[in-house]
Amino acid sequence: MSDTPVIGVLALQGDVREHLIALASADALARPIRRPEELAEVDGLVIPGGESTTMSKLASLFGMLEPLRERVRDGMPVYGTCAGMILLADKILDPRSGQETVGGIDMIVRRNAFGRQNESFEAAVEVAGVEGSPVEGVFIRAPWVESVGARAEVVAEHGGHIVAVRQGNALATSFHPELTGDHRVHALFVDMVRAVG
Repeated sequence: MSDTPVIGVLALQGDVREHLIALASADALARPIRRPEELAEVDGLVIPGGESTTMSKLASLFGMLEPLRERVRDGMPVYGTCAGMILLADKILDPRSGQETVGGIDMIVRRNAFGRQNESFEAAVEVAGVEGSPVEGVFIRAPWVESVGARAEVVAEHGGHIVAVRQGNALATSFHPELTGDHRVHALFVDMVRAVG
């Protein structure tokens, strides 16, 4: 891999464009990914926010669920925001019927834990590994992490709840850093991808 890693954004649903912009500003070559053969060509992957149940069903429909699980198991760096965090959880506390996850982070996640759409908010969040001032987190129908296993590391909390977790090459935040113009979390992820290369 060159110094410019190729990072995909799972483009089945959600705020794909914002992640592509954030990754490009963090010196990655970013591209939308919809099919298994496209997934095979990237060094890392972002799973964006959106609706986690819909995303899991679309991933299954597009034949992406198993290839995603395999790549994550094999150590491909992956970063999930909001719904992406839910998809990276090994367990969902309150799954919808038929909802599946990709897994990869030893955590239990509660969907929509911070409330409904009209209870969305922004907050400054201290994220371990991100230099400088706190990150502005945008929480939209956001999940939180109920608990983590021994292999997972809590990297941010807000209001007494875990909102960012890292385990090996996997990173997850319950908030949306791609909506703020501050691309330091994406830069952290790009560095994680470079470290694997």
